[in-house]
Amino acid sequence: MERLFAGWGFDAIHARRLLRWYYDSSGEVDLHRPARQHHALPKALVACIEKDLPLSSTHVVRISEASDGTVKLLVSTHDGALVESVLMPDFRPDRAAGCISTQVGCAMACDFCATGLQGFSRNLSAGEIVEQFLHLKRDAKRLSRRLSTIVLMGMGEPLLNLENVVKAIGLMASDEAGHLGWRQITLSTVGLVPQLRQFVDLRLNVQLALSLHAPDDETRKRIIPMARRYRIADLLELAQEHQANTGRVTTIQYCLLEGVNDSDDHARALATLLAGRQMHVNLLTYNSTGQPYRASSPQRVDAFINILRDHRLVAHTRRSRGDQIAAACGQLTATKA
Repeated sequence: MERLFAGWGFDAIHARRLLRWYYDSSGEVDLHRPARQHHALPKALVACIEKDLPLSSTHVVRISEASDGTVKLLVSTHDGALVESVLMPDFRPDRAAGCISTQVGCAMACDFCATGLQGFSRNLSAGEIVEQFLHLKRDAKRLSRRLSTIVLMGMGEPLLNLENVVKAIGLMASDEAGHLGWRQITLSTVGLVPQLRQFVDLRLNVQLALSLHAPDDETRKRIIPMARRYRIADLLELAQEHQANTGRVTTIQYCLLEGVNDSDDHARALATLLAGRQMHVNLLTYNSTGQPYRASSPQRVDAFINILRDHRLVAHTRRSRGDQIAAACGQLTATKA
């Protein structure tokens, strides 16, 4: 942008001013025509920007709100592809968390996830990922909240779009743009060893969430097709390395499915698997996706988590949010219906 502005005959410093203002003011400005609202820019530069530098390539098609305060945005890209982003209220009344998609659809085909059952269309660009952040920031502002954390946990597998995801993280986190902070961003992955190796080598100071969902390879293969290629032991070693590099505790995501992975034996096996690793277990309840699974009963969830805690693991349950509007984990499909 600095080179472009200089080529137009304007001071390059306007690029930095516009970019930072664009991110900081995204709750108030028109993302498609922001330059004319920046009063310090020369009018001739504003005209050039609006003619030759589109600053937004996506728009919000629909906003759905659940009674628990969760908001889901249906976002359309320049080519008409659809993705969904979710805004979740924090326990603090002035804050919110955002869940962002990294792909149109998903190739992982996890049995209990509606997104995976749709198949994969294409990767999102870094800009299309970041613009979800800006749309969520705007909606948080509407609700008198501040978008304080981001999870790359929406549609798609982030590690299969690693180059664009890394660019987007840099823009959202850095002081030059989104100013969110690195540790406020979590990358969630089902676990692909080669791509996870690349991610760990980057030493990004972000949180890592590993969608494990089973304590052993055989159980995991039943519900996650990609598990046929990669062993749990290899994934955990890489997660442990990221934890050592960054000091960020890995979150182990575990969706409890009745009769599949929720027995006392599964809990004890998970406790043994994670013994000494100092990782946190995040237990999720299954959100209906039309597949032949059922959520574990509250009593079974309590029994499972008690076993983990008896083995001195840090474990907690994640309260399901947004299932009323199909915005809960595993429910995103990005359809206009």
